[in-house]
Amino acid sequence: MSQQYRINNQIAAIEVRLLREDGTQIGVVSKEEALSQAKVAGVDAVEIAPNAVPPVVKLIDYKKLLYQQAKKDRQDKASQKKVELKEIRMTPFMAQNDFQVKINRGRGFLEEGHKLRVTVKFVGRQLTHKEFGPQMMDRATTALVDVATIDQPGKWIGRQYLATLTPTKKK
Repeated sequence: MSQQYRINNQIAAIEVRLLREDGTQIGVVSKEEALSQAKVAGVDAVEIAPNAVPPVVKLIDYKKLLYQQAKKDRQDKASQKKVELKEIRMTPFMAQNDFQVKINRGRGFLEEGHKLRVTVKFVGRQLTHKEFGPQMMDRATTALVDVATIDQPGKWIGRQYLATLTPTKKK
């Protein structure tokens, strides 16, 4: 919860637009009138839109407002789609069938909406043939070009050649 609310006597405006707890509008009244209505109703006068002209004040219990805001924040956080970075690992001299299995797995990740890191790992004497890293990466990106765009082109990090792919937007 990032918003600070002014309540009751903290409200600085002379005139305010007053709302009931259910959101129905009472109208534009003086600050004193809003505070007296809040006192009669046994609730707080909470400034919910300080930048409006005149500022919007709601008659509601302050603790209840904080609870509703926290509940809304939790629901918003739960409804966000979490995009994970998935990875497929390959070697520079892998067989065609093994390559196809990895590509199919990567295609599934991309279709689910995840980002994909393609890693070509070099071990031992394979490092003497570094030219096969970009070749293998080109094969992989070409095979996935219909479902992905290249986010980060291939680069060497230690003994690995890495690239990151992002799923293309479906229309």
